[in-house]
Amino acid sequence: MSESASISLGIASRYASALFELAKEGGALKALEADAVALSETLAASEDLRDMIGSPVVSREDQGKAIGAIGAKLGLNALTANTLALMADKRRLFVLPQLVANLVDRIAAEKGEVTAEVTAARALSAAQSKKLADTLKASVGKTVKLKTTVDESLIGGLVVKLGSTMIDTSVKAKLAALQNAMKEVG
Repeated sequence: MSESASISLGIASRYASALFELAKEGGALKALEADAVALSETLAASEDLRDMIGSPVVSREDQGKAIGAIGAKLGLNALTANTLALMADKRRLFVLPQLVANLVDRIAAEKGEVTAEVTAARALSAAQSKKLADTLKASVGKTVKLKTTVDESLIGGLVVKLGSTMIDTSVKAKLAALQNAMKEVG
């Protein structure tokens, strides 16, 4: 990890920790979770927002006005809106993506949830997703939320990443293993 990424992660972690603790004390974790989801979706959808929060050319005042307008449009909790205003004033909005990710992780940990990143060759049906989540829950003992993506190059099967564990049952991986085995024989 580069030094600047490490510094950004540290800044985001401190803001996320403070915001999380204040929301927890105030009984506003549900509102904070909704805010984190809304901000995450907005960041993913708006290239202009990502450019604005990372631009050194945009003044503090303009960043503050923009993030205030976005907060009002999204209906953010006052605690979240005030934190974003403080970040704009301190020119720390560039860490917003890391802050949101950190908040999502903290809230999930508080609720006893973990997120599994699942890559499948085809979209999973609701029944398949539920069965996979239940199987993973039995394995880790926590509620598992699935973050599913589709990668047709897998041909078939799944790749599941849960924490530091990766389970690759894809046909692509099996063919690669077979190809390596064949190279060793010849």
